[in-house]
Amino acid sequence: MAEEREASVEGGERTGLLAGFEEFYRRHVDAVMRFVARRVDDPHTAADLTAEIFLAVLDSAHTYRPGLGSETAWLYGIARNVVSSERRRVAREAERDRRFSGRRLLEADDIVRLEDKLDAESPGRRLLAALARLPEGERAVIELVAVDQLTVTEAAAALGIRQVTARVRLHRARKALRAEAETGTEASVGAEMSVLHVVRGEA
Repeated sequence: MAEEREASVEGGERTGLLAGFEEFYRRHVDAVMRFVARRVDDPHTAADLTAEIFLAVLDSAHTYRPGLGSETAWLYGIARNVVSSERRRVAREAERDRRFSGRRLLEADDIVRLEDKLDAESPGRRLLAALARLPEGERAVIELVAVDQLTVTEAAAALGIRQVTARVRLHRARKALRAEAETGTEASVGAEMSVLHVVRGEA
């Protein structure tokens, strides 16, 4: 009887966890897809990374502490780790064909939907390209604040750094971008305008 009660409790906990995850997924999936679409330009990769991010959320759910930051900041921290891992993986691969063979197949409607999302986020990718020359710490903060629209507090939580550190890095990044924009070295008008909005604090 005791074993039956334990099994019943465990089953109820799993059901509650899955129900909570489904609600969490619906609440955040569009934002996560936009986050990924700003960083990749292929619908299959975008779909795979979005799925990986939410799988990582399931695996890491026990680490979330509301007192340390919002669930959005926690989620974006996971998303950054997943995307960064993918970038490192791709950089190490010599054979693109081997990578392609491992992708899951998408329906035509899925591809169209993701391509629309990628097109909508192309300005964000241009801005990220303009930020690529910044030091990693400064780039990470300004990406989350200017591109992903997190607050400085949320960005600090996502990166696991103090808020004052995030503010210092944001200030340095904007100063560097302002100097670069004034020299006219940006590759495109769109990227230059995006950088100007960032350094003025408009983004």
